[in-house]
Amino acid sequence: MDDRHLIETRLSSEELLKGRLLHVFRDMVSLPDGATTSREYVVHPGAVMIVPLIVDANGETRVVLERQFRYPVGQVMIEFPAGKLDPGEALQRCAQRELLEETGFAASEWARAGLLHPVISYSTEFIEIWFARGLSLGERQLDAGEFLDVITATPAELLQWCRDGRVTDAKTLTAALWLQNVLSGAWQLQWQAPLVADVKGQ
Repeated sequence: MDDRHLIETRLSSEELLKGRLLHVFRDMVSLPDGATTSREYVVHPGAVMIVPLIVDANGETRVVLERQFRYPVGQVMIEFPAGKLDPGEALQRCAQRELLEETGFAASEWARAGLLHPVISYSTEFIEIWFARGLSLGERQLDAGEFLDVITATPAELLQWCRDGRVTDAKTLTAALWLQNVLSGAWQLQWQAPLVADVKGQ
């Protein structure tokens, strides 16, 4: 399709803020009709989210989730494990690292599901969705100042929480859609080994 009637062109760019995580700009852009306007947006390094699948003692599939206080909204949120990319870090390696650091779990099999853009109106942020299975539990390696609870739920419980508004985190809602379709067999995943043996955080 020809998108030229929709595309905006940057004319100039001004840095507004450079923080430890976020980099904020205001650009002047030319609109498709020739008019000009400004666009303010946040540059983000990107992140990964993991949907960890675990089989309990009764043979039932459960997912590993986290409860974490999120300061901007002032609430404890239920989320899938996630974290931002380090400079030059491979996406799967980031997923392996974040799962181990936040939950203590290492996985013997990994599958990339897809990509989501959580806030396209004002951020460059993207989140890669990864599934993990064959979990083994080790020691968590939380960052300084990081506090979270690790919980599990059945897929049915998670979907009910999404429906009831207990889960409102955008990435977790998207992951619930993937989970539902993967478990039903409608969407297929290509499973692979970890990039490195992550049981010791290597």
